[in-house]
Amino acid sequence: MNTSQAKQVIEAALLCAGAPLPLSDMKSLFEGAVGADTLRRLLDELAEDWAERGVELVALSSGWRFQSRPELRPYLDRLHPEKPPRYSRAAMETLAIVAYRQPVTRGDIEDIRGVTVSAQIVKQLEDRGWIEAIGYREAPGRPALYATTRQFLDDLGLASLDQLPPIDGDVARGEQAVAVLQGLARTDEAQASLPLDAAAEAAADADADGAVDSLSPPHATDAIA
Repeated sequence: MNTSQAKQVIEAALLCAGAPLPLSDMKSLFEGAVGADTLRRLLDELAEDWAERGVELVALSSGWRFQSRPELRPYLDRLHPEKPPRYSRAAMETLAIVAYRQPVTRGDIEDIRGVTVSAQIVKQLEDRGWIEAIGYREAPGRPALYATTRQFLDDLGLASLDQLPPIDGDVARGEQAVAVLQGLARTDEAQASLPLDAAAEAAADADADGAVDSLSPPHATDAIA
């Protein structure tokens, strides 16, 4: 199999995949005959091949995927005019604190926010696949330690937590981290379905726990399947 044929195989697999495709899965396409270094080179070539098209090939935390370009999002949104999911301000603050201070317990989050974090909020974020319990703190009651997931990184279009923008000083308040994530979601680099774009407008005039944030639908930047 020559290079052109190998690229076609990888391209087809990525276009048909319903989730980011890791290198290990791509190696299985060739029964181990193509190494990781060669695969990375072919992926780089594919990314260049698609550089001037409406979708792009990107590397995420859990693998590679094709996704729509951010400048096309307003047009693609017209295909799905339904109302997006809605999350409370408290949920978004909790997510932001976990992202920047992980691993954290519910008690840690409550200390930062200054209010109680309900079990329902934690469950909502767990069900969405954005946070998970990764262990327990050796303290009375052994509270669960929460961290973000690969799904969180994939949805925000990141390969690793190192790509989160830095915050000046400590995360003293949840609102600061929320603002940073909202800003990231508006940048050209954030190609994902984590819908933070509209949260800032809703949160600005709302009570810390009572507001409901409208979240952008994920379809515009989903992988092509």
